[in-house]
Amino acid sequence: MSSTVIGFDADDTLWQNERFYRLTEARFAELLGDYAEPDHLSARLLEAERRNLGKYGFGIKGFTLSMIETAIEVTEGRVPAQTIKGILEAGREMLDHPVETLPHARETLENLAGRYRIVLITKGDLFDQERKLAASGLGDFFDAVEIVSDKNRAVYERVFAQHGDGAGKAMMVGNSMRSDVLPVIEAGGWGVFVPHELTWAHEHAEAPEGVERFRRIEHLGELEGVLGEIGLGR
Repeated sequence: MSSTVIGFDADDTLWQNERFYRLTEARFAELLGDYAEPDHLSARLLEAERRNLGKYGFGIKGFTLSMIETAIEVTEGRVPAQTIKGILEAGREMLDHPVETLPHARETLENLAGRYRIVLITKGDLFDQERKLAASGLGDFFDAVEIVSDKNRAVYERVFAQHGDGAGKAMMVGNSMRSDVLPVIEAGGWGVFVPHELTWAHEHAEAPEGVERFRRIEHLGELEGVLGEIGLGR
């Protein structure tokens, strides 16, 4: 097996995820409809999420707590208990949502397994990420799974050194410019951006156009072409 490592993001790269957040946010707006307009609620919720990342981390549990915090703020402490109950129920339902793999995910992993070291690198709640991986049926394709609290240069340097020959012989594939592409390139690796129609605002960032180790593909089925073009692993 090649010592070249290809890291894959999970949520909205291999399977659907953000759509469940959007649906829950719409439900949240309905619950708080008597107190604020949907756009105002979304902005306040995003502020709370960003403020709480350092305390709760990424994932559904932190999102649910941020919804409760936002509900308390916009109602000036008058949010009904039934509304809090509705928010908690919505959060629990998110933890049970089905896993729907994205087009080309399975065949791409199947084609690359054995030729490269394949590592899943995802952030979020440990139990929820493990549940989704098991339900996806993709777990057997990975040589390692890294569930991390955040994705930055130091994390990628550690993961690619542990599972391969360092970032210089590694690639990360994902839908987040901020988390899956920019810090990998900073660490010396290849960053491949696979856009998803729904991406959390916190993960948006400018593409590093003109940077040698940056590539953009429209779907995972195009990844083989990129590997052939750059000769990674030869």
